[in-house]
Amino acid sequence: MRKLEDKVCIVTGATSGMGRAIAMSFYEKGAKLILSGRNKERGDSLASELGGSVFVAGDVSEYGYNEKLVKTAIEHFGKLDIVSINAGTLGLGNVVELSIDDWHKTVDTNLSAIFYMSKYAMPHLEKSNGTLLINASIAAYKSFPNHPAYCASKAGAVALMKQLAVEYAPKVRVNAICPGPVDTPFIRDSAKAFENPETAVADAGKATLLKRLGTPEDVSNLALFLVSDDASWITGTAMTIDGGAAP
Repeated sequence: MRKLEDKVCIVTGATSGMGRAIAMSFYEKGAKLILSGRNKERGDSLASELGGSVFVAGDVSEYGYNEKLVKTAIEHFGKLDIVSINAGTLGLGNVVELSIDDWHKTVDTNLSAIFYMSKYAMPHLEKSNGTLLINASIAAYKSFPNHPAYCASKAGAVALMKQLAVEYAPKVRVNAICPGPVDTPFIRDSAKAFENPETAVADAGKATLLKRLGTPEDVSNLALFLVSDDASWITGTAMTIDGGAAP
């Protein structure tokens, strides 16, 4: 079943990891895609693979780029039904070591970008009775060493999601997913902040109840459910997907 037939969707962070898996899943279910990422070569390649999709290179931490993504969706497809926000950055180092610039960059990418996108997308999502899905993290609830900006920004993302759900109900559904350890390049960058970086990724998988890392496809399955009509009575919810990660 093509659950997203003719739905117009913006996917940020679409050129790698979970964002890429989400874009591919949405495309397979019939969505028309505006793809966002910083790497033009990877983005153009993905757009070619997902025929009819449009890639727009840029940085989500810049408010004007978010406006451009929304305008591109309207110009190419005439409407906007779904926004899937996945772009993120880590900002590693404890509060003494972390530079002011890295703090701002992390918060701008992981949190402010949600505000920017919502600001421009919400009027169109209201028209289409659409949905906004934010890729947050279990870091919204669980602290990790040397991740102060990341943890704070992801907690803020969940709080902002809940506020948006209240503000724009009943026309727009707004939810978040909170992945645990997923096998992507991102988790390998994150491992550098731990005392045992060479084993941190494998250890994270072993520490889950299901004894493995998640896959990008595990996450895209949940994302697809939440933006589809199957989840039509779900809003204001942050769903954890972490294989039963240890508290």
